[in-house]
Amino acid sequence: MRVACVDVGSTDTKCAVVDTATGAVLASLSAPTTVETDVLDGVDALLAAAGPVAGVYCCSSAGGGLRLAVVGFEELVSAEAARRVALTAGARVVGCFAGRLDTAAVRALRASRPDVVLLAGGTDGGDGDTIRHNAGRLAAARWRVPVVVAGNRDARDEITALLGARGMPVAAAGNVLPRIGVVEPGPARAAIRELFLAHVIGGKRLSRGPRFGRLVTAATPDAVLSGVEVLARAVGGDLLVVDVGGATTDVYSALQPREQAPDAVAGTLWQARTVEGDLGVRWNVDGVHDAAARERVALAAGAGPLELAAAAVTVAVRRHARGGRDLRHVVSVIASGGVFRHADPAAARAALGPVLHDHAGGWALPRDPRTAVDASYVLAAAGLLAADHPAAAAGLCAVLAHAQ
Repeated sequence: MRVACVDVGSTDTKCAVVDTATGAVLASLSAPTTVETDVLDGVDALLAAAGPVAGVYCCSSAGGGLRLAVVGFEELVSAEAARRVALTAGARVVGCFAGRLDTAAVRALRASRPDVVLLAGGTDGGDGDTIRHNAGRLAAARWRVPVVVAGNRDARDEITALLGARGMPVAAAGNVLPRIGVVEPGPARAAIRELFLAHVIGGKRLSRGPRFGRLVTAATPDAVLSGVEVLARAVGGDLLVVDVGGATTDVYSALQPREQAPDAVAGTLWQARTVEGDLGVRWNVDGVHDAAARERVALAAGAGPLELAAAAVTVAVRRHARGGRDLRHVVSVIASGGVFRHADPAAARAALGPVLHDHAGGWALPRDPRTAVDASYVLAAAGLLAADHPAAAAGLCAVLAHAQ
């Protein structure tokens, strides 16, 4: 049957019509997001152009996407593990706090304007005093921001009850760091998604009624990471995806599990995402030029979109790799984003050249990866379909895995 996979971005809304029997893309449509009126105006126009469909799957990053703040116990352990998990959940991390919150820290946390707070701290059976203290400070702040509790399991029920009694939307999840060196993103990622859908997407005032909130099932980066996981299985090796947008550049990597470094106390995420909020080819052009200058990446003053994208990708991948990602075994590099989709295919793939030959970046380069462009919005669509139509998601990614 035909289904529509819709991605509502801050700039453009995209729609891929997919045959769930084969995973074939039957149509790819795009139009500016109608944020000035109602985002559903643009969505409905694309659905009308797509023709009859049996179902609609939708993700959104409009209105700034999901803003999330992290509160943990130790900066380099539980807080770092929680920050990584937040990124895999499709969030933009707007603040990261470690240790016992004091008045100044609570003030800074509130000033970061998160949509959701991820409260972590303590391994299971370990320290529970810090996360209890921090929960108490949040409860006393009379601030009804949604909270995901994903720390020491011995304190979880007590904290959930405390925050709920203060009228704060709260969801309990498994510990993001149950043991030193072991990070478990799945439960917290699911809880973040639950709160995003229930309390955040409707609060962005993107649409006048409740229908948009019912339609959206994921934040766009969350859906894309799910698609990246499906694509990695189709590729059969380490995968790197770069997604250049108007405001940010996201980097996703899916690595084959290997023995992790002995000093990886915050654990290793084999599927990970980083987001660079200063690198965009429309709203953050100045940020690309500034970052390129700091990193000594060549970029002319009047550079065009693809040149800007190449510089943004180079800087973003350097940052991603410096965060502890070993990309030496990457066999496939996929470019996503409108700047690549709307360019000549050969030119778009050529724009990946600088990052694949970035010997000045201080990171070990992939040996001989193949490159491709996600020209049909496959990754978001595959992520949206992965749960209900896994064969269709696999079929979508199989085509991209072998695209030239």
